[in-house]
Amino acid sequence: MDKLPMTQEGHAALQEELKNLKQVERPAIVKAIAAAREHGDLSENAEYHAARERQSFIEGRIGELEDATKRAEVIDTSKLKGKTVRFGATVKLADEETDEEITYQLVGEFEADIEKRKISIQSPLGKALIGREVGDSVEVTTPNGVRYFEVVTVRFK
Repeated sequence: MDKLPMTQEGHAALQEELKNLKQVERPAIVKAIAAAREHGDLSENAEYHAARERQSFIEGRIGELEDATKRAEVIDTSKLKGKTVRFGATVKLADEETDEEITYQLVGEFEADIEKRKISIQSPLGKALIGREVGDSVEVTTPNGVRYFEVVTVRFK
């Protein structure tokens, strides 16, 4: 069983989502299914089928989150130091073609969120950054072609 590296914040968010699914969403969908059954013929009952589909999604997500929380290896990023990029690092990059700067935090796959500038260590950019230091050039193959970035800063929160 492989461990899943995760920040404390990411682990807490997974536990909160799991709690919400079990204590709020699951009971609500059970009530929705019961209400839909009362409307009669289930073969043509769109509400019933939608509720059953939602229940299937919720149960699948609960299983996924339970597995992830069991396999979680929670890493306290506040205790990490150094100039080498590794899990938990917040890295400022400069696009070598445009000089545009962008900052990302390297996190586990379950907490990756590009809108929050959190990328998975399993992503192409994440894999390319691991082990690099300030001043290093990084080549990343993206869907739009090869891009080059320079590591500007590495810090840990």
